[in-house]
Amino acid sequence: MTTAPDLWHHFGRARAATDRTVPDAFHWIWGQDTGPGAELLGDITDKTVADLGAGAARHAAHLASQHAPARIDAVDSSAAQHAMATDLYSPLAPRLRLVHRDVVSHLRAEQGTYDVVYSVFGAVDFTDPRELLPAAASALRPGGLLVFSTLAHYLSGAPAQPDVTAADIPAKTADGEATTMRRWVLQERVWTKVLDEAGFTRVTAEELPAGAGPRAVATLLVTAVLPATTPRACAGHR
Repeated sequence: MTTAPDLWHHFGRARAATDRTVPDAFHWIWGQDTGPGAELLGDITDKTVADLGAGAARHAAHLASQHAPARIDAVDSSAAQHAMATDLYSPLAPRLRLVHRDVVSHLRAEQGTYDVVYSVFGAVDFTDPRELLPAAASALRPGGLLVFSTLAHYLSGAPAQPDVTAADIPAKTADGEATTMRRWVLQERVWTKVLDEAGFTRVTAEELPAGAGPRAVATLLVTAVLPATTPRACAGHR
């Protein structure tokens, strides 16, 4: 069996070397410097939460330390990112649980576990939504909330896709070899369609403007709710 290379080995490493703090704020936008924050998740006191594609788990660490969830699972398939998160935030256990696993597999194994599931430019961007969103629906309790931020357009400025199509974007292996990874950058109406197909309702989407700088990009902020009663068997096999 061939193991896929870890394409997230380099991401966040420079910051982790100098910044080991728990962030004092939660940001959804690409620039991580303004805009709405954790209030979009509602009151998560004593609730069970999952961060999909948590990376170094900075967002999850903020929630665990300042918003008193019963537990927050920071899930990431990258061994390098999981190791970084463990080095930075393992003292926040057991409220913060760092999970090294494929996100879709994790969600399928945690049916009816979560009150809130979110992603900040995380697994929602890098996983086929026709697999991820039904899995997220199955992992949420009835009435549960999904919130995610994603690119409103490509970093190059090219428009988002009009259907469920991934683009190959540049990446590097741990040894620096050039390669590509898939990223889903979709129009608002496409996200709405795949969320509806996955069993979600009350879908809202808001485009937040780009800030200043050469890599500024607009953010699409999406929320959706799992109905209080839902045909889970159907939603999980679309």
